[in-house]
Amino acid sequence: MMESVQETYQEKVIHWLTTIVIGLNFCPFARKPFESDLVRIICEEVTEEDAILELVLAELIKLEESKASEIETTLIVLPKAFPDFNDFNSLLFVLNNVLELEGFEGVFQIASFHPAYQFAGTDVTDVENYTNRAPYPILHLLREDSLTQALEQHPDPDGIPDNNITKLQSFSTTQIKDYFSYLYT
Repeated sequence: MMESVQETYQEKVIHWLTTIVIGLNFCPFARKPFESDLVRIICEEVTEEDAILELVLAELIKLEESKASEIETTLIVLPKAFPDFNDFNSLLFVLNNVLELEGFEGVFQIASFHPAYQFAGTDVTDVENYTNRAPYPILHLLREDSLTQALEQHPDPDGIPDNNITKLQSFSTTQIKDYFSYLYT
């Protein structure tokens, strides 16, 4: 049986989650909801900003109407949208305004991942950018209550980014290319 395009997108995202996010422990809070099947992953080939805004709003409403014990968090995978990271980053500004306008500010947050992710003040080749580099543009809808609880239980939440950078800096170029092979194909 031939695999659908949607399944291929989803498989690549699950591989990224298990190998990079969970496997390298970039997010120490990701394992439990993923292994408990509480992470909703939707893959949509939409490219127009209005369609993406509608999709995000629908998923925020779905999260709001669901218990965390049913859906803890949602990943919206946009494989055909925003190949340019700066355009994608501009979308985040709009989405954060949507959170506020729709009354979701303080209830949900939106984190982002992109194949060309680049933190402000870094060079495109700086290794720390890999912590947020995914196979596709991804919007991660998080419950603020869950995030707060997870951060309170972690012994050093402020140290997580530095630990991730230190880990990546210890990798050889070959290891980086092996782990992040989806960026080099």
